[in-house]
Amino acid sequence: MELGAVLDERTGKVLVVQDRNRTINAWKFPGGLSDPGEDIGDTAVREVFEETGIKSEFKSILSIRQQHRHPGAFEKSDMYVICRLEPSSFHISFCQQECLRCEWMDLDQLAKTKHATPITSHVAKLLLYGYREGFEKIDITMREFPAVYAGLFYKLYHRELPESYRNMT
Repeated sequence: MELGAVLDERTGKVLVVQDRNRTINAWKFPGGLSDPGEDIGDTAVREVFEETGIKSEFKSILSIRQQHRHPGAFEKSDMYVICRLEPSSFHISFCQQECLRCEWMDLDQLAKTKHATPITSHVAKLLLYGYREGFEKIDITMREFPAVYAGLFYKLYHRELPESYRNMT
């Protein structure tokens, strides 16, 4: 499952939703399941658009949660990837079948509210730190490389290397 933490760096606001089908109406980042063969960032961008109507661009991975015996994953292990996205549209038109509410919330307010899921609260604090101190301190970026198999490529996610190390020969 991928989530999109969509941050408008001009205003310091982040896109949040409340799920319609939950017993607790806590704020969280929009997201959902990958389609077969779909990349992490593409899933986050697609799910954010489907749930909120907001177009965005993948910037980085912020964190990964792993949970075993997850009830929502048929008691199997589950990976939950939270991506940092940059909005390219701002007018919300949310999916009323999935979402009860959707809004742009001040990032520092989301980091402090008691009305967010625990993972949303923690990631909001991580995102606030990156927003204030520089995203290079928190981002896990992606580079694509040719695989050893002809015509195939893979994506490697990691903290950014300084240019002097990237260009070593």
